[in-house]
Amino acid sequence: MNRLRARELGLPMPGVTGPYNAITDVKDLQVGYTTLDDTAANGRPIKTGVTAILPRGRARRPMPVWAGFHALNGNGEVTGTHWIEHGGYFVGPVCLTNSHSVGIVHHAATRWLLEHHAATYHAHHLWAMPVVAETYDGVLNDINGQHIEAHHVHDALAAASDGPIAEGNVGGGNGMICYGFKGGTGTASQRITVGDVSYTVGVLVQANHGRRDWLTVCGVPVGERLRDEDEPAELNRERGSIVAVIATDAPMLPHQLKRLAQRAGLGIARSGTPGGNDSGDMFLAFSTANQGPLPQLAPVQQQMRYLNNEYFDPFYMAVVQATDEAVLNAMLMAEGAPMHKPAGWCPALDAMRLAPLLDAAGIAIRTGDV
Repeated sequence: MNRLRARELGLPMPGVTGPYNAITDVKDLQVGYTTLDDTAANGRPIKTGVTAILPRGRARRPMPVWAGFHALNGNGEVTGTHWIEHGGYFVGPVCLTNSHSVGIVHHAATRWLLEHHAATYHAHHLWAMPVVAETYDGVLNDINGQHIEAHHVHDALAAASDGPIAEGNVGGGNGMICYGFKGGTGTASQRITVGDVSYTVGVLVQANHGRRDWLTVCGVPVGERLRDEDEPAELNRERGSIVAVIATDAPMLPHQLKRLAQRAGLGIARSGTPGGNDSGDMFLAFSTANQGPLPQLAPVQQQMRYLNNEYFDPFYMAVVQATDEAVLNAMLMAEGAPMHKPAGWCPALDAMRLAPLLDAAGIAIRTGDV
């Protein structure tokens, strides 16, 4: 079946996108994946992976990106956030994986930093603190088998590139479920002009949250009418999470980026979730502007460009809209998968079933190619 993204289906998504409608529309940013689809020695399915985001691509020297973090509901883990809260920046990659593989991914990402910037780390007493985030894929994946290994992280980092990127069952999103349908990795971007300067806001999500009866698409509550009589009860429980990574080339201070990260919560609410008790809804925002050396290697006096808070409303709206669209793209591009625990089938969101529900609300979408 040919899977189409939200805009390709004709869904009326607001805003103007970048050329790829992806987080990689932010200049120099790169994304790579390692996707594991296999069977373990015990016969259990391996359906998981790693997503690697390089905010500054393969810059030859380590440079901070100014950042802000927000947890709508804290049932999950994102490493490095204590220093982001206090220091306002992080250095190196952002990696996404499953809940039981945070440790090995952090270890491998640290090793990548030490090797990629060997001269700097050899010459100075510097610490490495990569950002690693997780969501739970134990319904579709043998999560307790901890099948992610260090080389999978290095493979994802080596594969990182700019341009269009894959969505759905890829990278850390491979084993995820969203609103009772197959979820995973999704992305979107928005282009906005503020003060005669054009900026990009890009979002990548690892979507693993929500109950089917909550699902709302373009303001239309469709979830209850997409319920199935033989639907496994596991698919209508909130026991997942969502991580949203927000990138922009606009110059912003850390407190402004924290406010930007908060708006991802409004973005995921558009598709119906209230931020369930068992969901880790965690959002990281960073700016690739203000390039400069590590603070430990910088002079005493520092200067930063930043935008006036009074001009931030278009950025807030861009985050809300791109986050909502990224979640839809994750679901629409995903393929159905067998369930591991309990046994069953996790279906993909079917545009053919969605079409009449949206049509009744005056929204026509393409179905001929899906």
